[in-house]
Amino acid sequence: MSLGRREQFFIVITTFNRCDYLAELLESVAALSPAPDGVIVVDNASTDGTADVVGQATARLAALPTAVPVLMHQLAENVGGSGGFSAGVERALAEGAQWMWLMDDDVTTVPDAIGALGPWMDKYDAVVGRRYDAEGQPFFWQHKFNNFLGIHLPVAGDVFKDSDEFSTNVGCFEGMLVHADAVADVGLPDPRFFITWDDAIYGWLIALQRPVMYVNAFVLHKARAQRSIDLGIRHLNDSSDLSRFYVMRNRGLVAHYLRAHGKYNPAGFAVGTALTATKEILRLLAVEKTLRGTGKLWRGWRESRTILADTTWTPMPALKGDA
Repeated sequence: MSLGRREQFFIVITTFNRCDYLAELLESVAALSPAPDGVIVVDNASTDGTADVVGQATARLAALPTAVPVLMHQLAENVGGSGGFSAGVERALAEGAQWMWLMDDDVTTVPDAIGALGPWMDKYDAVVGRRYDAEGQPFFWQHKFNNFLGIHLPVAGDVFKDSDEFSTNVGCFEGMLVHADAVADVGLPDPRFFITWDDAIYGWLIALQRPVMYVNAFVLHKARAQRSIDLGIRHLNDSSDLSRFYVMRNRGLVAHYLRAHGKYNPAGFAVGTALTATKEILRLLAVEKTLRGTGKLWRGWRESRTILADTTWTPMPALKGDA
């Protein structure tokens, strides 16, 4: 990497029991040109062959003309994607990272991705590049967070028609690139989410202080195929009972963050929660062809009420000088 705004570029990967996908991702990382300055793999207490995959990748990346260190960050228990990225960002900062490219284990990188992101690294502290889906088609991701409803809504049309950058106010941990300065101001990703809403709120927090830019550069491929339906403005993918529970449960955390920043409207938030549940029921009916899973939505919503009633809750602290 060149010196200045683009130095100390680290990739932070969170993985759990998907060593085959992880192997594909790390193989693609080895083909990146320019290469990253380091790779951190946060292992959420996997029980498969993850350690062997990381060991093989460590040797392969160490043998490159310019060696790339791979650091295994082993967690004692599965703390979800949220906890994994929180630990990974903290580790990256400790290793001297200036940039952290956050990604799940079920994507692969485009060979020239780091160079493609470079022009925006010179201007912004939070960037999300574009992705191809598992079939090689552009994956829909263009949203803005609506404070009244407390949800992010899809933006219709071609957001890159007149410019190669689109100002958003949400993040995505499937390829979000963040600078240490942004992390210092908003703190680490909140591990209390476990999964779902964590990246949207992290991008929202950053956007309260500085631009978050979705850019017209394809930098990732989604490796995992998903069932989906085309809703015109966006696609609706399949999900899991775990995600269904947390998408409702974490509404309590979303509300707390809105409250902390003076943007919580109880009536609007209730409508947003109802819309969230409706979307999940539509997902069950139209994509997964079942209604089994609605109980998870109900249990998640009940737990969200308990979280919302917690008067001791505080947001993640800013790091400031600690970064």
